[in-house]
Amino acid sequence: KAMCSGKLQTGLLVVGYFIYLLVGAAVFQALERTAEKQEKMAAAQMKETFLQNFTRLTVAEMEQFMKNLTEAIQNGVYPVGNESQTEDSNWDFSNSFFFAGTVVSTIGYGTLRPKTAGGQIFCVFFALFGIPMNIVFLHHVGKMLSLLCKKLGKFLHEKGMRKKKIKFLTLLFFLATGILVFLCLPSLFFQVTEGWSYSEGIYFAFITLSTIGFGDYVVGKQPGRNYFSYYRMLVAIWILFGLAWIALLFNL
Repeated sequence: KAMCSGKLQTGLLVVGYFIYLLVGAAVFQALERTAEKQEKMAAAQMKETFLQNFTRLTVAEMEQFMKNLTEAIQNGVYPVGNESQTEDSNWDFSNSFFFAGTVVSTIGYGTLRPKTAGGQIFCVFFALFGIPMNIVFLHHVGKMLSLLCKKLGKFLHEKGMRKKKIKFLTLLFFLATGILVFLCLPSLFFQVTEGWSYSEGIYFAFITLSTIGFGDYVVGKQPGRNYFSYYRMLVAIWILFGLAWIALLFNL
């Protein structure tokens, strides 16, 4: 009975956790999307004006343009190409979900961030409740994985293996499969999807899963590359389970 209620608790926690992320993503999207659209239109307008007058600009005006351009880029608006990409929003649902995931896991790349007052205040409260929830979630997923560990240990014990050797082997097994599943294979996937080198893929995967999150490499951000629609959402899920695997390693 205890086992059954434990499973139910874990199930409810996982469902609740994902609902929390989905609702958070929807709220961030609602709060940030319009402001971003205005910013993109302003950037396109600025570029237009520059192109019309660039032969007779003063040094001061040129400096101001550079300043505005730098600011636009820091805010994730790239005024490149004819449409200035007013169509693809940085705050579409997949991106918002990815952002919500990087908030609760404390990775915080810093490439996508809320700019409106509402978005910033919501982010504070979202993180305040989301981070502890994320820790509990990782703890539970780690527990489920460590039950697998115990089963493996039991199996080896019945085969007549010594306790110390079993401990070493299960640790080795989880380390090896984890490195394969969470570092080596995703890096191949990033190499294909992002056009990074394999070592850049490994670097990105490590910096992400260790929650350092410099933000120098981020998935799905390169202008002019075609990504499939729920790419960043998939990556967010990889991050969550990768973090659970790391939590399990520490447990072991």
